[in-house]
Amino acid sequence: MNLVVRGARPQSRVAVALAGVLASVAALAAPSIDKLRVPAGFRVELVTDAVPNARQMALGRYDAAQAIVYVGSAGAGKVYAVQLGAPGARATVHTIASGLQVPSGVAYRDGALFVGALERVLRFDGIDDRLASPPAPRVVSDRFPGETHHGRRFIAFGPDGKLYVPVGAPCNVCLPDDRHGVIQRMNVDGSEIETVARGVRNSVGFDWSPVDGTLWFTDNGRDMLGDDLPADELDRVTRAGEHFGFPFCHQGDSPDPEFGARRPCSEFTAPVAQLGAHVAALGMRFYRGTQFPAAYRGNVFIAEHGSWNRSSKVGYQVVRVPIDAQGRAGTPEPFLTGFLQGESAWGRPADVLPLPDGSLLVSDDSAGAIYRVRYGGP
Repeated sequence: MNLVVRGARPQSRVAVALAGVLASVAALAAPSIDKLRVPAGFRVELVTDAVPNARQMALGRYDAAQAIVYVGSAGAGKVYAVQLGAPGARATVHTIASGLQVPSGVAYRDGALFVGALERVLRFDGIDDRLASPPAPRVVSDRFPGETHHGRRFIAFGPDGKLYVPVGAPCNVCLPDDRHGVIQRMNVDGSEIETVARGVRNSVGFDWSPVDGTLWFTDNGRDMLGDDLPADELDRVTRAGEHFGFPFCHQGDSPDPEFGARRPCSEFTAPVAQLGAHVAALGMRFYRGTQFPAAYRGNVFIAEHGSWNRSSKVGYQVVRVPIDAQGRAGTPEPFLTGFLQGESAWGRPADVLPLPDGSLLVSDDSAGAIYRVRYGGP
């Protein structure tokens, strides 16, 4: 059964409390899509709930005959291909790889699927035509660190044709070596790895500005400094090798208790927006479509996976960050909410992906689901 939720008023306090009690039971059955809320005029569809641990998404072939979205996973160790059906119809899901180590990152180029699986980047050639019998992967590179702490890669091809791969810090807070706490890029064949950004604790989402082509990325702030510090960041790279502060400075203005005395915050690039402490900002994309109203165009959409060690939960939503004509970020605003009911969460957004028709996909690695947000229509 296809489920659609239109923009609606927030639930009553009684309904929210009851949903919190039932959330754990609902999560064991199917995504509680009826609880999702979007602004007026928008609607949400459940595309599929058959993609366990769904993380990053990448658009493959997209034409009149076929639309394919590739999805990486975390704990499942699998990579999926989701064939989108007609509007409102459930999708067909294929498993195209199994037994990989944290294959959360996926990127598509010239008919090949690239997968970021911890220390390796793999390539599946001609994948669109071989969903039922996938080819064996080829190793593009096996030169990335193998620590699982912050080892979930988000990968993407930039406007320069290079593949960008982040490597998080192997710790909550520490002084990483040159191979960690960075965003790197390499040629499509795995050669010439170079560092684009430093002082990056754990980026699991990035995209390029439609205004000036600069790289923007989310970065998760450190833990164990209380409920309200430090904020996750939305950052912008203006020059190769730029340093964003970790572990010396957090959120652009807060010295670290252990490392902050070594280098002041003034030495580093401050974020373009603070996203809130412990929201776990993951996948992000600029919205380049025209289906959404004009106020949403050019905005950044961010999947907030949600807090794990805060006294009261935050995140568990998709937010939008308005971007003005000069490319400056505004204040984050909730867009897709309802995954968190009271203190119980039945879903955790992991990535967002605008499609060529202007709709927006959202992956949920807790419910194993993909949702589609549209504007207008019956």
